[in-house]
Amino acid sequence: MFSHITVGTRDLDRAARFYDAVLIPLGLTRRTVVPDGGPAAAGWSTPRQTLPRFYVYEPFDGQPASAGNGAMTAFLAPSPAAVDASFAAGLAAGGGSEGAPGPRPHYGEGYYGAYLRDPDGNKLHIVHRGDL
Repeated sequence: MFSHITVGTRDLDRAARFYDAVLIPLGLTRRTVVPDGGPAAAGWSTPRQTLPRFYVYEPFDGQPASAGNGAMTAFLAPSPAAVDASFAAGLAAGGGSEGAPGPRPHYGEGYYGAYLRDPDGNKLHIVHRGDL
């Protein structure tokens, strides 16, 4: 469905630590990103496939990164426990809560999710979907 998603950061090392904390409990691993003439970056994907990928970049135009109003990236978790672990790790790594883990039946049967902001203000949703 998609190749990759990219969010900006003002501090790549801080962002990489945050996303390692959030994404490793979901089964994603950080990949080495070789700059292709663009800015420094970090990327994550599943161990068995190279796409889709999630990237954090310093902005190409050299301007400060800013979070998109209304933009959100949702990551699929294998279980409600993985949602809890990812959310807790994200808070411990400098993220902010936008909604604690819990059932959200208005989104579907077995829907369990949490919302975070990364240290740059990008909004994330960690979700286990029991309806799939």
